[in-house]
Amino acid sequence: MSATRTLGNVLITGGASGLGAAVAASVAEAGGRPIVLDLAVDAVDSPDAYAIDVSNTRATESLVADLVERYGGLDAVVTAAGVDRPAPFDRVPAEDWERIVGVNLLGTVAVVRAALPALKESHGRVVTITSSLGLRAVGDATAYCASKFGVVGFSRSLAAETKGELGVTTVFPAGMRTRFFDGRDEQYKPGPDANLIDPAEVGDAIVFALRQPQGVEIRELVMCPEDEPSWP
Repeated sequence: MSATRTLGNVLITGGASGLGAAVAASVAEAGGRPIVLDLAVDAVDSPDAYAIDVSNTRATESLVADLVERYGGLDAVVTAAGVDRPAPFDRVPAEDWERIVGVNLLGTVAVVRAALPALKESHGRVVTITSSLGLRAVGDATAYCASKFGVVGFSRSLAAETKGELGVTTVFPAGMRTRFFDGRDEQYKPGPDANLIDPAEVGDAIVFALRQPQGVEIRELVMCPEDEPSWP
């Protein structure tokens, strides 16, 4: 049986809270070094945390390139940064609509673009985070669905383009017990009986994918409650 991979340097966007923080904790527990990027990192108890708005794609690319040099390479990237503002399409200001796509899709692409040479050198892995709403569309979520469907298309194309050079895994989590729903209108918040999953379990699953031996890939991973209505 092939040995699992060591984790090494793992760059995690959105790593200061929610799923990203859960991934960072799982990576550290497994012996890797989580390198956290987030809009605010004051609460992160680590010297390996850097503030950046990933929707500023040129600045993000520059920072990732600098970090590759500083840390002597990368072994993996996990793109967990994500935002949403649910509302009918004609009630979402254009700036908000475009920011959702900018963070969720263009930020993902910018980080992977800048990290790609280092990941090819290490035969590393990319883990992109989409959503159950990257598989099905609902109303009042045009920007979020567009961005998450886009992440799926980007990831599948990247996997086809780079096969044999690095691994690409796409994770489709359903609703999680995080602060992602804070600040929403009440109608868009999960109800008291909502069956949400623990982000730590998703973080552990991502580490499982990252540690697969070279030549073995988990291409797509759906994580949801057993009674999840959006799957299949």
